[in-house]
Amino acid sequence: MKNTTATFLKFVLLAGAPVLLSSVSVATDVHAHGAFEFPLSRTYGCRLENPESPKSEACKAAVALAGTQALYDWNEVNIGNAAGRHRQIIPDGKLCSAGRDKYKGFDQARADWPATKLTSGASTTLRYKATAAHRGGFELYVTRNGYSPTQPLKWSDLEKFHTVSNPPIVSGSYQMPVTLPAGKSGRHLIYAVWQRTDSEEAFYSCADVDF
Repeated sequence: MKNTTATFLKFVLLAGAPVLLSSVSVATDVHAHGAFEFPLSRTYGCRLENPESPKSEACKAAVALAGTQALYDWNEVNIGNAAGRHRQIIPDGKLCSAGRDKYKGFDQARADWPATKLTSGASTTLRYKATAAHRGGFELYVTRNGYSPTQPLKWSDLEKFHTVSNPPIVSGSYQMPVTLPAGKSGRHLIYAVWQRTDSEEAFYSCADVDF
């Protein structure tokens, strides 16, 4: 009898394991998303510096203002019911946080955010790290000439330079070949809006660049 019971329990545990693992996998996919990897976004860059002891003054200031959790959740600057209404629901001055208080440290207008060096007018491949894949499209913006990094970022500061639907994922990142805007020099910011087509959810990412 003992052997029969033990065999039955072993069978139940082994049979149940795939179901439990499947449930965990689904939950993980729902709650993880992405941000710019190249050029490096503010959120992902500060996460790589170490949330508990960031190196750059800008990341230290972000933690001082809003705490470390935003750095651990670097891939979750989102609005669940955006449905394409980005300009209507995200106020000027809060584009990098998507208007979420949790990420307000990344809205700080300062000229010392770590910046990725780019060449104006050059062809390159932008990478958006995907911790979960979603069908959808990207709108990419760059700041207009005359932009000042020490002033709050406004929608009117941005001009669209590229759009793409469902770009391929290679080595864990969406790959987006682009021609960078010509006539840019000095400090600028590249802004990404990632709108899912399988739900109303959208994600937002700010990356500081130096042309």
